[in-house]
Amino acid sequence: MPVSLTTAEITSQPDCWLRAASIAAEAADRLPQRGERVAVIGCGTSWFMAQSYAALREQAGHGVTDAFAASEFPFGRDYDRVLAITRSGTTTEVLRAATRLRSADVRVVAVTADPDTPVREAADEVVVLDFADERSVVQTRFATTALALLRAHLGHDLTAAVADARTAVAADLPEALPAAEQTTFLGTGWTYGLAQEAALKMREAAGAWTESYPAMEYRHGPISITGPGRTVWAFGALPAGLADDVAAVGGTLESRPDLDPLADLVRAQRLAVAVAERSGLDPDRPRNLTRSVVLG
Repeated sequence: MPVSLTTAEITSQPDCWLRAASIAAEAADRLPQRGERVAVIGCGTSWFMAQSYAALREQAGHGVTDAFAASEFPFGRDYDRVLAITRSGTTTEVLRAATRLRSADVRVVAVTADPDTPVREAADEVVVLDFADERSVVQTRFATTALALLRAHLGHDLTAAVADARTAVAADLPEALPAAEQTTFLGTGWTYGLAQEAALKMREAAGAWTESYPAMEYRHGPISITGPGRTVWAFGALPAGLADDVAAVGGTLESRPDLDPLADLVRAQRLAVAVAERSGLDPDRPRNLTRSVVLG
């Protein structure tokens, strides 16, 4: 079977992250500054990256940081800066929110893969990651590269994450994972956004039944989904007792706390492609999706 476009873009992520880290200092003045009240907006995958970044920024003590789906932005709240994450720079909800915020004298900065789009006019400034742009509909490398840039801006050394990502693109996935009837993704803190994104990739690329939750919420109902032939994939450190709970209901636990969680997301992207191909689907042509949602 020929290598899918999506797979090729997934494989390129370690190099994209290295490049993002190298430009973080140059982009520093445009990105959120320590002490600012910041909101981060996006749609779909970009929203989930916004969730992860918001948790990381607050955890690092840089200031209040909220993440919103662009269509749900709470106009009237007081922010010093709004960061918009948008691969195409054409998504209607992001452009509408950015335009309205600028008219209210809120500083708007966009992280995008294509500066020659309406987002340049809607934002005060842009940070361009054109080297991470994608031809595929399903987002992979742009989203993780945007988060890598933002992590580097927070002071993270991405050396280990890049090394882990190289492992993630090269190592075989456990055979049981693509064959699972259902997968539930779990995360804690910043990795909850990654869990949300992993589930979205499975739905988009493979049309698979998958769900995502904060790890500690899993016991409060979602555990009822798990059973023989079904998988629980946990990003980062596993809460105490959760492995025993999954085993008790007959589920299969996939947990790699030895990997940087962003690199573990690369493995989940690969799983989505594997499930799609196992089902006879083309991950490059997902059902009912386009590269950008542009409303009339």
